[in-house]
Amino acid sequence: MKLLELDHIQKTFAENEVIHDISLSVEEGEILSIIGRSGSGKTTILRCATLLEAIDGGEIRYLGETAVKAVNGKPVFAAKEEMKKIRGYYGMVFQSFNLFPHRSVLQNIMDAPLLVQKRKKNEVLEEARKLLAKMGLSDKENAYPCQLSGGQCQRVAIARALAMGPKILFFDEPTSALDPELTGEVLKVIKSLADLHITMVIVTHEMQFAKDISDRVIFMDQGVIAEEGTPDEVFNSENQRMRDFLGRYSSEGALK
Repeated sequence: MKLLELDHIQKTFAENEVIHDISLSVEEGEILSIIGRSGSGKTTILRCATLLEAIDGGEIRYLGETAVKAVNGKPVFAAKEEMKKIRGYYGMVFQSFNLFPHRSVLQNIMDAPLLVQKRKKNEVLEEARKLLAKMGLSDKENAYPCQLSGGQCQRVAIARALAMGPKILFFDEPTSALDPELTGEVLKVIKSLADLHITMVIVTHEMQFAKDISDRVIFMDQGVIAEEGTPDEVFNSENQRMRDFLGRYSSEGALK
C-alpha cells in the first residue's frame, strides 16, 4: 500500500526552481533514504511532503487522499477536517530537535497526544514512559532540554514523534547537529525503529547508515532525482554525478 505519493512536485524560491518535477512514492514498511549535496533540494522535498512548504506544482497524497495540489501555480489544500486527518498520518523529526525548552521531557512527549488527539492522560503517560524506556531515557523524564546532550534531545524528539502514532516518520538530517560521538546513539535508535517495520523517509549525509538501513535510496542533484534504486544499485551506480558525490566518502574510508 502506498502511504505517500508525490506527483510532479515543483518548488521555486525567488525565481530559483529548487525542485524540478519530482515524482516518488513510499510503500508501507519501506525505508527510503534521500542523499545529495547541500542545496540539492533533498530537505526542500521533505518539507514539501510534510506541508511545511507550499508546492508550486504537482500533487501530494497520503493513503490515496489528496493533501494538496497546485492549480495555476497556487496550492489548493484539502478541507480543514481532512487536512487534520492527513497530518495525523505522519511525524517529523527535525535536525535541530525543536523541543519546547520550558517543558520537561515528559511534557514534550505528552503535549500533542493530549492537546491534539484529546487522549486520556493516564494512557498517554504510560505510552510516553514506554517510549522513553525504548530510547534509553527513563531517568530523564523530569529533565529539561537544556539539561540533556544533543543526542538525548534528538531521542526525545523521536519519542515525541512516535507518541502521535504516525504511519510514516520523516527525518531531516537527524544527526547533522550532533557531535560525531553522539551520532552513533541516534542512528542506533533509528535502526531499532526499522526492526519494528516503521515506514521512514530519511534525509541524511551518513552514507554508510543509508546503505545499511534503506530499502531504497534516492540521490538528488540540482533539484532532480539523478539516481534511484536499492542501496547496491545506487552506491554502485556508474552515474558520474553520483560517483563524484561519493568520492569524498570512499576516499575517507567512510563507505565500504
